[in-house]
Amino acid sequence: MHPHNHKEQTIHTVERRLVVTEKAGLHARPAALFAQTAARYEAEITVARPRVSEGSTAASPEVSARSVLSLMTLNVRCGDEIVLKARGADGAEALDALAVIAAPAPS
Repeated sequence: MHPHNHKEQTIHTVERRLVVTEKAGLHARPAALFAQTAARYEAEITVARPRVSEGSTAASPEVSARSVLSLMTLNVRCGDEIVLKARGADGAEALDALAVIAAPAPS
């Protein structure tokens, strides 16, 4: 047990699974916009893929949503499912903003 007061240490974690509908996936421009948007929030945000490839049950490592290079290493394409996790007070708000980038509403 830590001697700290745990009432103040409550960290909200929110998780959202979504299918990427951005045509470019999370590459180049969308990845840069995603990282810039994530950096505007205090929450610590990670991105992972639940399944790396068909037939595989292993999840990809969680990477920082603030790192364009890390996002690109996930090789997320249009139609892929991703898991966003945010730890922090503004996490839900951050995931809402990121979901719009990864899965924009059909125009």
